[in-house]
Amino acid sequence: MTEKWTFPELEYKRPDTEEIKNKIMKLTKRVKEAESFEELLQVYADGDSLISIYDSACTIASIRHTIDTSDKYYDEENHFIEQEYPTIMPYIMDYNDALLASSYKDKLEEKYGKQLFTAIELSKKSFCEANIHLQQREAELCDEYQKIIASAEIDFDGKKLNLYGIEKYLENEDRSVRKGAFEAYSEFFSSNEKRFEEIWNELIENRNEQGRNLGYDNFIPLGYMNQGRTDYGEKEVERFREQVVENIVPLCNDLYEAQKKRLGVDELYSYDEKMVFPDGNATPAGDDDYMMAKAQKMYHDISPETGEFVDFMMEHKLLDLKNRPKKASTGYMTILPDRLAPFVFSCFNHTISDMQVLSHELGHAFAGYEAMRNQPIFGYYMESTDIAEIHSMSMEQFAYRYADWFFGEQADKYRFQHLQEAVTFVPFGTAVDEFQHICYKNPELTPKERTMEWHKLEKKYMPWRKYDNNDFMERGGWWYHKIHIFLYPMYYINYCLTTMGAMEFKKKDAQDHSKAWSDYMKLCKVGGSMSYLETLKYANVTNPFSDGAVKNSISYAGEILEDTIRKNDK
Repeated sequence: MTEKWTFPELEYKRPDTEEIKNKIMKLTKRVKEAESFEELLQVYADGDSLISIYDSACTIASIRHTIDTSDKYYDEENHFIEQEYPTIMPYIMDYNDALLASSYKDKLEEKYGKQLFTAIELSKKSFCEANIHLQQREAELCDEYQKIIASAEIDFDGKKLNLYGIEKYLENEDRSVRKGAFEAYSEFFSSNEKRFEEIWNELIENRNEQGRNLGYDNFIPLGYMNQGRTDYGEKEVERFREQVVENIVPLCNDLYEAQKKRLGVDELYSYDEKMVFPDGNATPAGDDDYMMAKAQKMYHDISPETGEFVDFMMEHKLLDLKNRPKKASTGYMTILPDRLAPFVFSCFNHTISDMQVLSHELGHAFAGYEAMRNQPIFGYYMESTDIAEIHSMSMEQFAYRYADWFFGEQADKYRFQHLQEAVTFVPFGTAVDEFQHICYKNPELTPKERTMEWHKLEKKYMPWRKYDNNDFMERGGWWYHKIHIFLYPMYYINYCLTTMGAMEFKKKDAQDHSKAWSDYMKLCKVGGSMSYLETLKYANVTNPFSDGAVKNSISYAGEILEDTIRKNDK
């Protein structure tokens, strides 16, 4: 029998930080005094349970804060946790040091694998007490940015719209409506530019100081460690970006040139890019509840494991997807480890993005669900961030065969648009990554000079981009909307790296669905028990940094898109 509970009914109790610190100190003492491996195992299990319960409480507060950013209670709870969590880290470091020094360390590694101590060593390298107050301030700045984004009330079409709401109008068949929506969207960021500049400037200074406190020139090495990267670095990422310029930017140029002809316009402006078809893009065949019901049916059809998973999510109300005022303008999957439960958050807007939520974010959630049931320790419940996006983006591709259920007669439109957007996203994603490297390496740049650097990167990675005399955007203002730059530093390249894996799964799926799904399940079940490159090898996925990897990975998708364009041109 499944335990009866739902997320809205879960009790939240503010974590007692001092009590947790005392418990960790006692665990550390027990590690040092353990007289047998069995005794150490019990201590480790107790520590795993403690952190799992604490993490779940923090996550409940965080989720409820994003569900309604105007809720004062959870705003205060989220702030409390963000301020208190860094103060717990010295105690966790002492506990980890005791594990590293234990005479039973080798046996613990034999039982749980080398990644356990690789992760411990990484956390040790990335922590120092001098950074605690900096991390507290960093959290405040990130929360302020997110609140500004969530506060958007844009007057358009006789309505007050948040950012998710107005994005729908960028797919309107009336070009003047698209332009008006883009101008209104742009005006929101332009009107907040000064404060965004100040927040970003302070975040750069703050994070670079954190890096220097650990002996680095700037934040970038720490940013890589915070992403769990242990077997590649800046040089590999730089070479990947070069491959994107060589192999994907020309393909995207061709795709947008074909789109310009399809739309019958002299210039393809930024507000035209999402308008893939002149007679309108694919739209969901039903409302939010319809889409969620179809998703449940789809996951039952994909496999027994995904069927069990989606029923669990629905039964325990672990999905918050409908758009509402004051919701945070973001989408994410997280976990409640003490319940072995994923949680998915997003904002539907009745575009193909709704289907992406139901496949992408639930792809994350399915991987978490499987890892939590196949991995023995909390540290392995979540994989490194660069692996995580393969789960989500590949699930988007596996869902293609079900597009008719969600889009009816417009299913082929959805498949083409979604695949084109998956490909054309990669240059933008790599630009975001290079932009962050530039900012952290060159802290002397003024805010306006940083924005000009973004303008230069658009010329390099998105040479098709034109803004139709929008001064704010033409001088580089587009980057302000990307929440990851502010909240999740050095994360964004993961989407680009893993697009290669997803495109590889797409090709495998066409050739042998059974084999593709088998490899995908291996990827999900392994969780965080292996490093990035080890996980790729285990799941039979190509290393994206190897020579020719980008060209080979993207070739099948490119062929599909180009063949479709040729057929439609006849």
